[in-house]
Amino acid sequence: MSLYEWLLGVHITGAFLLVGGIVVTAVFNVFAGRTERPSDVALFLRLQMIGVVGIGVGALTTLVIGLWLVHEVGYGYGEFWVWGAVLLWVVAMAAGNIGGRSQAAAAQLASRLAAEGDAPSAELRAAVRDRRANLLFVLSGSATLLVLVLMIWKPGA
Repeated sequence: MSLYEWLLGVHITGAFLLVGGIVVTAVFNVFAGRTERPSDVALFLRLQMIGVVGIGVGALTTLVIGLWLVHEVGYGYGEFWVWGAVLLWVVAMAAGNIGGRSQAAAAQLASRLAAEGDAPSAELRAAVRDRRANLLFVLSGSATLLVLVLMIWKPGA
């Protein structure tokens, strides 16, 4: 196998990890928002960490190997689809990170409430269903999908 084929394989694997991590995180976020007991909410928010690991590994892999592929194939770093993808990647990671901080605070609240009697709480419900955090997650996922579109289509290449 050529270096290009290896790099492409690793890059695509990173993309699957990234998208898979986003899906896992989103699913557990929905589960957490649909349950009332703090112990269940805490469990689902902890399970999100599986997806967060996939997102982290996939994001780093896609960026590093993707830029290496641009060099290896001979594309220019100034091409629209390259810098557009990098910009969208930054937006996706920033939005997901900011939204994730809100979820981390909700997870701490859920753990505390679970230890204090595990009774449903309006405060926890509001924290888990935080509109701003959920919009940031939608922005992050949408930006990631646009990166995939640019990587596949490569407009102008």
